This record gives sequence, structure tokens and C-alpha cells, in this order.
Amino acid sequence: MSKDNIISLDNPEGKADVLTDLLRSGARELIKKAVQTELAEFLSQYQDMTDSEGKPLVVRNGYLPQREIMTGLGPVDIKVPKTRDRGGQGIHFRSELLPPYIKRTKSVETVLPWLYLKGISTGDFSEALATLLGRDAKGLSAGTISRLKQCWVSEYDDWRVRDLSKEHYVYIWADGIYFNI
Repeated sequence: MSKDNIISLDNPEGKADVLTDLLRSGARELIKKAVQTELAEFLSQYQDMTDSEGKPLVVRNGYLPQREIMTGLGPVDIKVPKTRDRGGQGIHFRSELLPPYIKRTKSVETVLPWLYLKGISTGDFSEALATLLGRDAKGLSAGTISRLKQCWVSEYDDWRVRDLSKEHYVYIWADGIYFNI
């Protein structure tokens, strides 16, 4: 008989996290509907462009390969539809909601510097993010965090040396003593 009383924090009762799975599937469906609406709007812009037989020149043409986006709910699989330009004018659908190379949502992007500033070391990011985003969190290795840190340093340097000579700021200086008697 084992006296082991270790309980996993990710899944304390040994059951599947049904709520998180439900939220991810809902997010996946919402993204799918939003991109389909975006595609329908794009195709409606070019519906008047037809060939000599009256067929539309810009048509829907399957999907791009499935990819994964890291969200605050964890990884969500997405498929972005693509179009074909039969007229050869170079007209292609580009989703503004899901740009071609996006890997993380803005909420995940903003939590990374916050975790770094709170003292989590580069090597501990994977473990911390696995706890926050789930064990399936990929693409957030120590190397990725180091590259992001270099970007943050350059952004800070640009911010620190910006020209403030044309800006006007109002400030109030207050000084006083408070006695709690």
C-alpha cells in the first residue's frame, strides 16, 4: 500500500477538464464563423468580376493547412479558407482576424513580459505557461522568451530616448505630512 498523496494541480480529481474543452470548442467555432463572414464579405467585393462565360474570377478554394494559435484558453486549432484568382490578377484572401503568421493572441503576448517582470526566469517560463495555458502549450520555449526579451529591450530603448521637446505635460506636485493620531 502506497502512502503517496501527490495530487496533480492540473487535474486534481483525475477527470477531464470539461469546461476548458467546451470553451476551446466554442472559441474554435466562433473563430470559424468570424473568418467565414470575413471571407463572404471579401468574395462579395469581387462577385461582379466574371469571365466570358459569366463564371466568377475569384472563387473559394479549400483551406490553408491547419495551424494552432496559443490563446488564453490554451492552444486552439484553426483552419483559414483560401481563394483562387482565375483571372490571374493576384487577388487573394487574407484574414485580418488571423494574419498568416500569428502564433499567439495579444492576451498571451501581454502576459509574457508581465511574468518576466515578476521574476520568472527564462527557463521557468515553459512550466509556468503550462500551468496557465495547459500542458499542450507549445512555442513558448526558453529560446522564444529570450528572443522576445531582446525585442522588449529594444522597444524600451526606443521609448527611453524618444523626443519629448514638442510635448506638453501638466503635473501637480503635492507635499504634506499626515499624522494618524
